[in-house]
Amino acid sequence: MNPPTSIDLKKNKGLTLEWEDGSTSYYSIAFLRRMSPSAEARQLREEIASNPLAVLPASATGTGEPLTATDAELVGNYAIRILFSDGHTTGIFSWRYLREIDPENSQSKPE
Repeated sequence: MNPPTSIDLKKNKGLTLEWEDGSTSYYSIAFLRRMSPSAEARQLREEIASNPLAVLPASATGTGEPLTATDAELVGNYAIRILFSDGHTTGIFSWRYLREIDPENSQSKPE
């Protein structure tokens, strides 16, 4: 999958990507953190799906401040790594994965 033609990260709001086909995807920072492809986040999503009483972990910062992106870096030509204010840095979001989880389109895509 080709990289987006435009990448715009607003650290306290979200990530906007413009794709080759002219479509645009927007992901809030909270959504990106929740949907991180890291093993830790994936395991937490699976636990929440199977156990409605699962407890979400507290923010690593413990400051009560809103979650933000502190930085981002391109990973080769296939992904972006977003560093979050809660200390989470291990999620690498491939362009393909970002298309799959697009909040505007993911509901209509077949499983």
